[in-house]
Amino acid sequence: MGSEDKPRKVLESVDLQIGLKNYDPQKDKRFSGTVKLKHIPRNKFKVCILGDQAHCDEAKEKGIACMTADELKKLNKDKKKVKKLAKSYDAFLCSDTLIKQIPRLLGPGLNKAGKFPTLITHTDDIEAKVVDLKSTIKFQMKKVLCLNVAVGHVKMSEEELAQNVHLAMNFLVSLLKKHWQNVKSLHIKSTMGTVQRLY
Repeated sequence: MGSEDKPRKVLESVDLQIGLKNYDPQKDKRFSGTVKLKHIPRNKFKVCILGDQAHCDEAKEKGIACMTADELKKLNKDKKKVKKLAKSYDAFLCSDTLIKQIPRLLGPGLNKAGKFPTLITHTDDIEAKVVDLKSTIKFQMKKVLCLNVAVGHVKMSEEELAQNVHLAMNFLVSLLKKHWQNVKSLHIKSTMGTVQRLY
């Protein structure tokens, strides 16, 4: 294939893969939680602001994507369009003056996609909020006994990665009923790389 001499365009992410044990997704309470990592794990993370005029002006100045209430109205609650909007971004921020109108403007689409906007006010530093979103990862227990979260990318130093992995793991273990006794295995893997076992 000769892929070795071509540097890959994609910045490979590094995922933490966790296998659980002594856990019954049918009976035991499913958990979900978010934790903020020290170093931004995903550079490709796209955020859009659903904003009033002041927030949109600020977003434009800072090169952050933004949509006004009028632009949202134009989607006409069309499920396909709302779904497309939800797919286009990883997360949304929304002005406090607008957030209550979101279900009315867009229907349940963003909520269904698990991307209901995070509230921002005019005293918030938008860029800091965007960094918060980019640094936050979510653990969500579904029906299977393995979890996969992005904790970094291949350009990070080992130390940065290690700090993120520690934060992510300690938080996950705090969510588990029997803590480390629920953890069967821990692996770390980059998109194209081999899997390394940590635990």
